[in-house]
Amino acid sequence: MPDSSSGGRLIVLTAPLTETIDHAGYFIQMGVASMPKRLEFIFDSKYPRWKDLERNQDGTARYMPAGVRALEAALLREYAPEDVAACYPDDLENFIGPRTRIVAVSTHNPLGVTFAAGVYASIFGSSKEPINAHYTRLLFNRLQANPYREAFKVIVGGSGGWQIVKTDGFRELGVDCVVEGRAESAETLELMRRAIGGEALPRRLETGHPKDRDEIVVPEKRTTFGVVEMTTGCGRRCHFCVPDLNPQIDVPKDKIMRAVRANIREGNNQISLATEDMFIWGQVRTNVPFYFPNREALLDLYGEIANTPGLEHHLLSHATMAPAVVDPVLIEKLTEILLDKSPITLPLYSTHPRKKILSPLIGLETGSVRMARAIMPGKAAPFSIDDWPSVVIQGLTILNRNNWFPVLTLMIGSPGETDEDVMATLDLVYEMERRGLFAFLVPSIFTPLHDTRMEQKKGVSQTRELTQLQWQLMMKCWKMNMRPGLASWWGPTAWRLGAVALWLFKLRRLNGPAFTWPLLLFANALPERLMARMGKIYTGRPLNVKSRRELLATIKPGHRKHLRADTGDIPAEWALQAGAVPSLDQ
Repeated sequence: MPDSSSGGRLIVLTAPLTETIDHAGYFIQMGVASMPKRLEFIFDSKYPRWKDLERNQDGTARYMPAGVRALEAALLREYAPEDVAACYPDDLENFIGPRTRIVAVSTHNPLGVTFAAGVYASIFGSSKEPINAHYTRLLFNRLQANPYREAFKVIVGGSGGWQIVKTDGFRELGVDCVVEGRAESAETLELMRRAIGGEALPRRLETGHPKDRDEIVVPEKRTTFGVVEMTTGCGRRCHFCVPDLNPQIDVPKDKIMRAVRANIREGNNQISLATEDMFIWGQVRTNVPFYFPNREALLDLYGEIANTPGLEHHLLSHATMAPAVVDPVLIEKLTEILLDKSPITLPLYSTHPRKKILSPLIGLETGSVRMARAIMPGKAAPFSIDDWPSVVIQGLTILNRNNWFPVLTLMIGSPGETDEDVMATLDLVYEMERRGLFAFLVPSIFTPLHDTRMEQKKGVSQTRELTQLQWQLMMKCWKMNMRPGLASWWGPTAWRLGAVALWLFKLRRLNGPAFTWPLLLFANALPERLMARMGKIYTGRPLNVKSRRELLATIKPGHRKHLRADTGDIPAEWALQAGAVPSLDQ
C-alpha cells in the first residue's frame, strides 16, 4: 500500500539495486557494472547476502547513492519531509500512490555501455548486458507496470543518463526526461516544479554546474559506501573525460566533515571521498598551480577523517600519478594516516603487518607518447607529456614503496591508435613487470562519451575488431592482475585449464582468431619467451626511464619554487635561486 494516508509521497527517489548496496565488499559495484548477467552466480557465491538491504523505521532506504542524497537534500529545502522519500526498487509500491507526481531515478550505467562494461560482457559471453544494466531494466519495468504510472513523471539523472539520450531509449524504458547535470542546480529544481504542476517536460535537460564551492550541496545523510563529495573537475583536460568538463572546485572542509559525521552517526563505518583527483583539494584557486599538492591541507583533512570516532574504514577514490613524483613525502605521510584504515589487503605485495594496501583509481590510459599528446596533453603536469612513461614508472615506484597499489585504467582502440601505439603501451607494461612494480591494470575499449571532445570520434567498438596486439595488451594486463590470486600450488594449473577450455568451447568463435595467442598468454599455456620466438606475441622493449631528479629538472623554471625541499632530488642551486618551499615540519 502507498505510504501514509495521503496516498503516497509527492516525490519518490530511487536507484537500481546494484547501485545502492554498500555492505557486500568494496569491489562488488565495479564487478556488477562490467560483468555479464550470466556470471552473477559468482557474486551470489562470494557474497550470498549482497542483495540484503537496511531500511529506516518508515521503510525508506537506510542508504542511497550520494547523488540521490544530494537531490533529496536540495528538495528538502523547498518541500516538506513527508513529501519526499528515497527508497529501494522493491519498496516503490509502498511510496508511489495517486499523489505521486515524480519518480526520480539515479543511474550510472543503465545500458551497459561505459568504458569497461561492454568489453568484459563481450569477452565472457554472447550477451553484452552487464549485471547492473539488468537490474536497471528491472527497475524501469517496475515503474512502467505501476498502476499510477499515468500520474507521475519518470525523471532520470546520474552519470549514465546520456546513454538513454544517445540510444533514444525513452519509450523503451518509460522515461519522460533525462537530466544531465547537478541535482542542486536551479534548472533541476524548476523542472521538479513543472513536473508537479503537470506541465510538459523536455526529453533532455542540461543543467548548470555550481561555480562556487559554497553552492555545492553535500548531503548530511548516510550514503552508499559513505561517499562524500570532495572536489569537482580535475583540470588536466583529457579529451575523453566527462568530469573534467566541470569547473575545478574543492568542497569546504566543514561541509565534508559534517557529512562524514552524519554517515557514521547513521550507522556507516566507512568513508570514501568522491573526487576526480584527491591531490587538488586545498590547492584550487590559490596562487599555486593545482598540480603541486597542498600537503598541509590534505594531511589535515585526511587526519581528521581518520580520527573520527566510529570510523573503521576509509577507501581512496581517484587520483593522478604526477603528484606522487612531485611530493613523495606527502605519500609517506598519507600512508601513516590512512593505511591502517584501509579495508583492502594484498598479501603477496604488502609489507604492512596486516597486509593492507591503499588503492586509488588512476588513469594511465596509454603508454604511447604520440597518443598521450593527442588525447591527454596535460596528464603529466607539471612534467612534459613527452615524459609520460617515466612519470608513470617513477610515480608507481613511489606508490608501491608506501604500499599504494593503484588501479590503473587503460584505453584500447582509441581513434587513430596504431600497432606502434599499442606496442609502446606494452613496452610500459613489461617495464613495470621487469622492475617488480604492481598495479591492478584495467584495460577497456574506447567509449566516446557524451559532450567530450572525442564524442564524435570512432575507435574500436566491438571486441572482434581488436587486433592481436590489442588483445595481447588486454590479456597481459589481466595476467599480471591475476598473479596475487594465483599464489596457491593449485591455482595456476586450474586457471590454465579453465581458460583454455573456455577458449575451446566458446571464446575462439566469439572473439575471433586474433584472440587465440593472447588467450594462451593469459592462461600461461606456453612460456612467453617461446611465444615471442615463434613470432606470436610482442614482449616489449626496455624503456629509457628518466630518474626523479631528471624529471624535476624538466619543470619550468617559474614552477620550481613550488617544490618541497624535503622531497629530495632538488639541485642545491635551485633552492638558492628560486627559494624552494621548505617543509613546515622543519
